[in-house]
Amino acid sequence: MSTIEDFAQRFDADRRHLRTVAFHLLGSAADAEDAVQSAWLKASRTDLDAIENLTGWFTTITAREAIDQLRARKRRAEQPLEELDSVDAVAAAPADEDVLLADSVDRALLVVIDRLSPAQRVAFVLHDVFGLPFETIGDLLDRSPDAAKKLASRARGQLHAGQTAEPTPTTQHRKIVEAFLAASRGGDIATLLNLLAPDVVRRVDRVLVPADVPTEVRGARRVAEETRRFTRRARTGAVVLVDGAPGIALAPGGHLEALLVIGIGAGGRIHTVDIIGEAERLRRAVITLPR
Repeated sequence: MSTIEDFAQRFDADRRHLRTVAFHLLGSAADAEDAVQSAWLKASRTDLDAIENLTGWFTTITAREAIDQLRARKRRAEQPLEELDSVDAVAAAPADEDVLLADSVDRALLVVIDRLSPAQRVAFVLHDVFGLPFETIGDLLDRSPDAAKKLASRARGQLHAGQTAEPTPTTQHRKIVEAFLAASRGGDIATLLNLLAPDVVRRVDRVLVPADVPTEVRGARRVAEETRRFTRRARTGAVVLVDGAPGIALAPGGHLEALLVIGIGAGGRIHTVDIIGEAERLRRAVITLPR
């Protein structure tokens, strides 16, 4: 690269990739952008003549900036995003940048890796998602390559914890849940009515809804009409396994806010929708990736 302008153009060509790496690690569009900008400042002060793989090098320094943010969070004992403190938070629209970034990656994966320890998340994301060697990951984490490999292995185990060779949830169950999520995103009342049993029951933890919204609603029409109120929030949804059965995680930027446990009746229609938002219930739920 003969000029800083040439180098800046080369960095900008990789910027989308770098933001995606940082977003996987941090779960926030704003934090990801901060990491990329910090990486650019460091990269722009470096002698580039000796660097053979610029994309790989950009990825490494961006990951290092993201890891520094994760370590700072741990020291402050802070979460990457503010805790929910509003009873109607589920109805709030997600940040556009977080939605756009999350839409470019596997949203279910973001939900599950958010439950990993920071070191496990870094090892798994950088190796399994972006292909960085364990030697590089070990350097970033101040650990040996073998230790980094073990972290990634433990992360993989947690992503599929509790899954057996013959999983209980059927393919049809998952398809019904996926169709329910798609119809909820589009406010498609006709499809929702086809999916819901006439006597369906929707229950929700009080912490997720204002006082004037009942915690229990019965009947397909009422549940379908109510679902239409949350079409924008449904954009943050991902189909995951909740305690071994297909359900939906509402997770802006991959950060879990609520779980929908979907019960399917004998006729192949949804007969219960239980929406979990209490912190302790969310912590107890086992969330894994669908097969």
